Amino acid sequence: MAKIQVTILCLLACLTVSAQRYEKVPFGDFEQWAVRYITESKVIGGKEKIVYMVGPTDTIRGNLVYSYKNTIWSSSNVYAKVVGVTKTSNNVMPDRGPKGRCAKLVSQMASCKVAGLINIKVMATGSIYWGEMQEPVSSISNPYAVMSWGIPFTKRPKALLFHYKAKIPNTGKLIRSTTFRAVETEGYDPAEVILILQHRWEDAEGNIHAKRVGTAMCQIEKSTSGWVMDCRIPVIYGDARKSKDYKPYMDLITGYKNMYAFNSKGQKKIILEEAWADPNSPVTHAIMWFASGSSGAFIGALDNVLWVDEIRLEY
Repeated sequence: MAKIQVTILCLLACLTVSAQRYEKVPFGDFEQWAVRYITESKVIGGKEKIVYMVGPTDTIRGNLVYSYKNTIWSSSNVYAKVVGVTKTSNNVMPDRGPKGRCAKLVSQMASCKVAGLINIKVMATGSIYWGEMQEPVSSISNPYAVMSWGIPFTKRPKALLFHYKAKIPNTGKLIRSTTFRAVETEGYDPAEVILILQHRWEDAEGNIHAKRVGTAMCQIEKSTSGWVMDCRIPVIYGDARKSKDYKPYMDLITGYKNMYAFNSKGQKKIILEEAWADPNSPVTHAIMWFASGSSGAFIGALDNVLWVDEIRLEY
């Protein structure tokens, strides 16, 4: 059994991978990245900035919308154009891992100010997830609404496995920001890992409904002294509330963390996760999410960092 280096709110402790069968998640070893060169507007300096994407190795120059045709991953990295001003934000990037490269997710402030035109100062949590970001982002009023969450998926994994390292200062202070100002509040902001298996369907109006089939979640609330290898988070099938390992953060996705997706007509709709499914229900979609914080949009602990590598699914 791997040495536990951190107190972690997980379903079970991190275990050494034994003889179980597992599959690597595409690009989950983080050896490949697309590097985008985007030029910001002259009114904010006009500099060329780098925005990283998890996916096939590529170099993309110009203010172009990213194509997700060859990757299942998106992130909190942003190419935005708000009231005509082009701005980027990059808080997910490649870094050195246990072997080769990994993904580094950072909680940091993002700002953009043009006198008389725009004044944005927000807390941005570093995250990677299965899905897409609609580009260029034209508004930050509801950041979850510009993200399409999840991918078609029909398998039934036993567990989620990955390596990680964390820096969680846990000062008891959070930054809560809006488009106009940022204020300090009390609280803590653990890093977060999520795998959700859903059964989705559409009604006659194109609304997306879902039942939760499987749940694998944990929150990482303390820094580690190094890499924690082969962390294993079992999938709970059916109503997770009936499990002895249930935590409130494992509940159905509603409220401030509403998730969105495109329906069969290409319309963006809220994913209405309405109930817990029977454990044997078929899986149609999966949502995977790694983040340096868990408090929601525009609130978090400054300087949280989560490093992630070698994401796999056990069967």
